[in-house]
Amino acid sequence: MKYAVIFWLAMLTLLAACSKEEPPYQPGFSSQPEGAAREYSFGVHPLHNPKRLLEVYGPLMDHLNARIPDAHFRLEASRNYEEYEKKLYARHFEFALPNPYQTINAMPHGYHVFGKMGDDANFSGVILVRRDSGIRSVADLKGKKISYPAKTALAATMMPQYFLLRHGLNVQREVENFYVGSQESSIMNVFLGDVAAAATWPIPWLAFQAEHPEMAAQLEARWVTEPLINNSLMARDDMQPELVQRVANELARLHETESGRALLARLPISRFEQADDARYDVVREFLKHYRVAFPEGGLP
Repeated sequence: MKYAVIFWLAMLTLLAACSKEEPPYQPGFSSQPEGAAREYSFGVHPLHNPKRLLEVYGPLMDHLNARIPDAHFRLEASRNYEEYEKKLYARHFEFALPNPYQTINAMPHGYHVFGKMGDDANFSGVILVRRDSGIRSVADLKGKKISYPAKTALAATMMPQYFLLRHGLNVQREVENFYVGSQESSIMNVFLGDVAAAATWPIPWLAFQAEHPEMAAQLEARWVTEPLINNSLMARDDMQPELVQRVANELARLHETESGRALLARLPISRFEQADDARYDVVREFLKHYRVAFPEGGLP
């Protein structure tokens, strides 16, 4: 009897299963159509705040996408230097435009230089003060506050600090240093009078003058450092060499056409140049001197 009950229970379960209708076949679709261009992230370090960065560099990505149709380049902005560097050193970006200090640090993580911004003479630190501040000499900054974008901003932090030290100011003990996250924030800090001086570099200072002429008129570039080498263009080591060369060629040719020069003017630079890792040996030399001068600076 027991076995009969088990038999009929099994049969009922089988019949119930058979009576259920199979759901109609639904074709699946890939999120990326077959043959679509592969997307590559292009991470630009915080030259500006994210909104401004997208406005300035977005058209450059559009140009690459139009000229290299089998690839799609997506600009990726970061909120601050720390966030950008975290992504860069984790190999998040396929292509990158880091500052020279970040360039040196990205090489051990598998990135290599294939180009750079031109106009090396403009890669310098700028130290701004209010015109009504009464600050005329480096010694006048003693006991004052100075703002910088970030500790790892080469032109806008390290080069100004090294300049001030060489001109007699103990930057680690005789002033208060504030790292405020972006170039615009550094400039605004001195405009608002929250600090006595603000460090930046020519590109954001020129942009600030163009966009806020009345505020900029209340500031002056009191000191400008010696130049070094401009920002690099890097590609991750798993990118196809042919694609990297196509990107290098397109960017290096921009200055040859009117439309290309208009794109460069937005940055603003006169040209991109092809380059390699060895071009940034000058940065290693600068960092040797910087680390000796600032043993407590906390740089890796």
